[in-house]
Amino acid sequence: MAKAAVTSGANPGTGGWPRSAPDVRDLRTAYLFVVPVTSVVVVVNALTNLSDIPDIATWEPWVWEISSAISILVAMLLPWLATAAAPPDEAVAEGWRPKARFVLIHLAALLVFSAVHVIGFVALRKVAYDLMGAGPYEFGDRFIYELRKDLISYGTYVATFWLIGHLRRRRDEPVRPVSFDIRDGGRILRVPLSEIVAVSSAGNYAEFWLVDGRRPLMRTTLAAVEVELGGFGFVRAHRSWLVNARRVKGLRPDGSGDWTVELGVVDAPLSRRYPQALERLKTPA
Repeated sequence: MAKAAVTSGANPGTGGWPRSAPDVRDLRTAYLFVVPVTSVVVVVNALTNLSDIPDIATWEPWVWEISSAISILVAMLLPWLATAAAPPDEAVAEGWRPKARFVLIHLAALLVFSAVHVIGFVALRKVAYDLMGAGPYEFGDRFIYELRKDLISYGTYVATFWLIGHLRRRRDEPVRPVSFDIRDGGRILRVPLSEIVAVSSAGNYAEFWLVDGRRPLMRTTLAAVEVELGGFGFVRAHRSWLVNARRVKGLRPDGSGDWTVELGVVDAPLSRRYPQALERLKTPA
């Protein structure tokens, strides 16, 4: 049995992830997930510090966690840009060039990401400590320590942007016209459904009425064709006819509840025994 098939018009590139300009929708969607999670982490870490460090001022853990959260949310721009420039699929692509490119871009982005994060939260904490009259905030020599933690955050953000972008492209992926394989004798005709005007029963065959006037025959039943094409806008108008609802040019009453479906290349009968077909064909496709 021939099958109606939908084929995608996307050009996915290496591993299904096309390199493209950063899409702000991916960044916006990521923030919708990351901000609530980060907020929970802030609360948990602050309360943990208050419990583990008895002599600490109550406001200090909150300043530490909130300043870090604000700074890292700003720094998220770096993995977003880097993921668009060097998608993770390049890490498993053939050849050393895409792998080297992936490593270099993300290594540079990681260092800048961590630097922005650290510089940001240190600046915010200095301001907070001055306002609280607690003296200058001292960060010390802890950049490598922060870099190790930022590596995990950076990898998580890259994976998040990869997944969001992949799902968005799948959703936005254009779809080419659906086609149907007509087995006409020893030939197989792959015909877009938009070019099939109607299908009629011809004994042990189904006759396909095409836009260009051709009428290939296929050894099958009309019921079997209806199973294949019923979900693609083809309507059973008569026990011997399927019509393409998108090709209807007019409906003409014949009396006694019967109608004629005007399709251009052929007129098909519409029996009063198929009232649902009449209602469907009256509605613009």
